[in-house]
Amino acid sequence: MSLRFHDTARAEVRPFEPLEPGRASLYYCGATVQGMPHVGHVRSAIAFDQLTRWLEARGLRVTVVRNVTDIDDKILAKSRDSFREGAADADPAVVQDEPWWALAYRFEQEFQRAYAALGVRPPTYEPRATGHIPEMHALIQLLIDRGHAYPAPDGSGDVYFDVRSWPAYGSLTRQDIDEMQAAPDADPRGKRDPRDFALWKGAKESDPVTASWASPWGVGRPGWHLECSSMVTKYLGTEFDIHGGGLDLRFPHHENEMAQSQAAGHAFARFWMHNGMVTFEGEKMSKSLGNTVSPQEMIDAAGPRVVRYYLGQAHYRSVLDYRETSLQEAAAAVARIDGFIGKASARVGAPAVQQVRAADLPAAFADAMDDDLNVPQALAVLHTTVRGGNTALASGDDAAVEAALSAVVAMTGVLGLDDAGDARAGGADAALTKALDALVGDRIAERLDARSARDWARADAIREALSGAGIVLEDTADGARWSLAEDRPED
Repeated sequence: MSLRFHDTARAEVRPFEPLEPGRASLYYCGATVQGMPHVGHVRSAIAFDQLTRWLEARGLRVTVVRNVTDIDDKILAKSRDSFREGAADADPAVVQDEPWWALAYRFEQEFQRAYAALGVRPPTYEPRATGHIPEMHALIQLLIDRGHAYPAPDGSGDVYFDVRSWPAYGSLTRQDIDEMQAAPDADPRGKRDPRDFALWKGAKESDPVTASWASPWGVGRPGWHLECSSMVTKYLGTEFDIHGGGLDLRFPHHENEMAQSQAAGHAFARFWMHNGMVTFEGEKMSKSLGNTVSPQEMIDAAGPRVVRYYLGQAHYRSVLDYRETSLQEAAAAVARIDGFIGKASARVGAPAVQQVRAADLPAAFADAMDDDLNVPQALAVLHTTVRGGNTALASGDDAAVEAALSAVVAMTGVLGLDDAGDARAGGADAALTKALDALVGDRIAERLDARSARDWARADAIREALSGAGIVLEDTADGARWSLAEDRPED
């Protein structure tokens, strides 16, 4: 296997060999469900969805874990402030009494809808932090027993990780501990060092009773960093292949995760992979600057497949800059791909749906994906294949058309473009859509044969049969195209 990925911990691209032959394990940080998903959330999910699909294409069985942080300071604050983003016309009586856990679940569902619309397949497991309190207690006690954590001496119930007890602290982000800022995640009242971070937070008077759990150190709730370490080891073990997340999570979140897990005696992640940020015309997206664009705004403007293409087209480690023309450019690219698939399917029939393997793909595409998931180079191969397929269509070389179509469909599958879209968001819906496309494609091919033989009655009968099933045919200079009657674009 020639897979190579960039490892943040070593700051280099190096060969990837899974811990267990034939299997790969991936954990990437999901959302803190305090509000609506933003573009950074979905870009990260798309990047690790592409990674998962490529590992599978390379013949690996992949276990994917993506957590949900459903208890957090910000969630509690939003609940106290009767926060309800995007629902200004909601009944104030309903909003005012929304418990923190209801707010968290409501936004968790919004994330699920965004992931599904953009073709991000569900992970193998998606644990919530609140469901793993016993595991967190066990990890805290282990760290205390090993001399790397301590309860606050003031009786507050806080428990902190002692950063100076772990010599490797700061190694992920290559920082000197003495140059780090104080950890802002808990009151410094009982800390030995301002940089010590909270493993367990003692309950405050302002906290709802339902947001606290009993523990050996007092009633309280878990620290953010502890949650991920506890969940990943439960589902993937104390050593696993890849830990992923957005670049903004490297410090303090991933630095602290790595420190506490390794201090507990766990080998933890063999690779750390981080995706880049999304900017707006060169500047960081910020509500205060008024330059944010939400995933739903993008979907409303251009459709989910175009948004999937746009957010997944850059190298995952690079900054992706959003401009006014970004979605139009992505839409043109998707239209070129879809145009060829439609014309080629009408000519030679839709290819059979199958599990994509690297051997089924152009060698240049596979080499690009092997090389630290180089999607821009892989897309160049895809578009080159589309151009070659169109040339074959024009020359009447059906064998070349069929080969190009098969390759294009396989490549779009690896990139997740075939699953993005309202009608193709879930596994069952995706299978139904692909099956329908194949069946209609066969009927279109039969009709084309009938028209070539001047058997107009048979051609009309096929068209009427499709119409009776709610399929609308449109004859164009590039061949017949089909759509569902209810989805037909207005004139």
